[in-house]
Amino acid sequence: MKTTLKRSVSRGSMNGAPALPPSPLTAVTRYGPAGRSRVGLLGRILFWFLVTLLVAAGGLAGGVWLYFEHSIHETRAHTAEAKEAQAILDVVPPPDQAAVAMVLGYDSRLGADKGNPPRSDTVLLVRADPQTKAISLLSFPRDLVVEIPACRSFPTRVTRINEAYTECGTKGALQTIRNLTGIPINYFITVNFRGFTDIVNELGGVYIDVDRRYFNDVTGPGGYAKIDLHPGYQRLKGGPALDYVRYRHTDSDLYRNARQQEFLKAVKQQVSGLSAAWKLHGIVNAITSNVEVGVGGGGTLEPETVLSYAKLAYELPSGNFHQVRIEGLAEANLGGASVLTASDSQVDEAVETFMNPDPQAAEKAAAVATGGKPKPTGRSGPPASSVTVEVLNGNGVTGAADDGAFLLARRGYQALNGGDADRSNYFKTQVFYDPANADGSAAAADVAKLFGDADVAEAPAAQTLETTLRVIVGQTFKGRLTPGPKDETPEHEPAAVERDSGEAAQRVKRAQRRVDFPLLVPTLREEASDLSTLEPIRTYKLAGHDAVRLVYNGPFGTDYWGVQQTNWTDAPPLNGPSLIRRSGGREYKLFFNGSHLHVVAFEENGGAYWVVNSLLDKLSNETMLAIARGLKPIKR
Repeated sequence: MKTTLKRSVSRGSMNGAPALPPSPLTAVTRYGPAGRSRVGLLGRILFWFLVTLLVAAGGLAGGVWLYFEHSIHETRAHTAEAKEAQAILDVVPPPDQAAVAMVLGYDSRLGADKGNPPRSDTVLLVRADPQTKAISLLSFPRDLVVEIPACRSFPTRVTRINEAYTECGTKGALQTIRNLTGIPINYFITVNFRGFTDIVNELGGVYIDVDRRYFNDVTGPGGYAKIDLHPGYQRLKGGPALDYVRYRHTDSDLYRNARQQEFLKAVKQQVSGLSAAWKLHGIVNAITSNVEVGVGGGGTLEPETVLSYAKLAYELPSGNFHQVRIEGLAEANLGGASVLTASDSQVDEAVETFMNPDPQAAEKAAAVATGGKPKPTGRSGPPASSVTVEVLNGNGVTGAADDGAFLLARRGYQALNGGDADRSNYFKTQVFYDPANADGSAAAADVAKLFGDADVAEAPAAQTLETTLRVIVGQTFKGRLTPGPKDETPEHEPAAVERDSGEAAQRVKRAQRRVDFPLLVPTLREEASDLSTLEPIRTYKLAGHDAVRLVYNGPFGTDYWGVQQTNWTDAPPLNGPSLIRRSGGREYKLFFNGSHLHVVAFEENGGAYWVVNSLLDKLSNETMLAIARGLKPIKR
């Protein structure tokens, strides 16, 4: 038997082009000036602007509904380029099934660049699933190297993903993303950057958690955009908000994408509370003048369709919002410029997670972090990670066993390619188990479900299984497994904490003199972290309330996490937790990004306190809980 390692090629090495030499992507990688990076957020926030604004509109008077219906009409594909792209979209599925939209932000050039093709920095896929009540986002760094199909006067070539739109328009970007991922795309949404500041200002600003001190005043050719932000939960107006989501001066595109995703969630919280028609009027005007929406299958965007997605987003628990990244990106050089590459397997892994998010991820992760046992994900047998599977080719299709084993491995099984079966005319896939194995029958049933219509049976007495299961793929296997949530439950690990040095306690004691509620002292910190040297503590006013923010740097150089304290006990980030758990007399509100614990919050003695993970959630769930439990009153 051979271990299944599906042959993968760098996404920068298609059609015989040589692969770019990969190197580890460090946390402090610069990809060029930030002046081109303003558009990525627009595509990301549009989804929330549309659905949450319209759900608010649904509760207003009939006249307002007619206004919104007209506004929806204004966003329908109307330019020649958009209509051309709309013609190749996949047919929109029935309302009760999942749909996927490509969201693309672009920058209409002004000044000296006027007349040149517009630029797009980031493309985003959004998947909304009414059945599992889950929304997932998959983002693509603008410097990711991919194959762009031939278009206009350009041949097929391997280059940055953002060149697809610049050279080939919306249609080219759509074809590129679909070829890269294999995902059917039912909608596209294009957004012009110029409306961003107006939209945020119409909202009255957006409350967001700023993880650290951001400052840069060196601009000009080859420089970076200006920024001057202090740490802590705060309201940002249009200009500062744009500065925050554009920033990548001392970190990388991955951190910028994370800032944008956090901003997305903040926008959802902000817009959900709107009810005044006059405010909605201004926001929708800013959106409709900068947006086009394409619909697959020759349909048109109807208000009822948007409202159905709006309802899903509006009622979505925070743990059912899944932010997916392509992991393990490598840095390379293309024509003297720094770019990113990803293997087929890395892209496939991200696609698998995007298409099959686990709605129970937060609950299972919380169970593991608190020492409990997580509920299985749609299975009755043992965890996939403990099941070994030998896959044999029983249909005569070249590579069928390799494909089957590879797909099972992506679902967490220890899968092996065993070669050919005893014959090549099996019609249905067969799953055999050893009756002497107590978990064998249940494990076989779980695997059979993945193949759809597979038969389950005990292994013949004359055959000795070296694995938990033996699968013989038949003619009904078409190179795909049935959709199902991917189990991403993390393994339990000890909290990576150590006693705080006491510096934080001294700073908190001094801050206590300036605020009118009891501050808490962190007695534990992540073991590789220290108070930030940029601005370790900040005391300030937050919506008329007292607030204090402690900022820690670690576990890696560009990671920052913090402890927020305020007497604003009904602040927006305290609403809608994924889960609530009681421990040690406190009621903790847990906010998850998928299976990653991002915020732990609680209230006591007239104050609200929360621990915020780093942008990339580098602190483990156990570490986050330990730090929160370690917040203690000041010793007098």
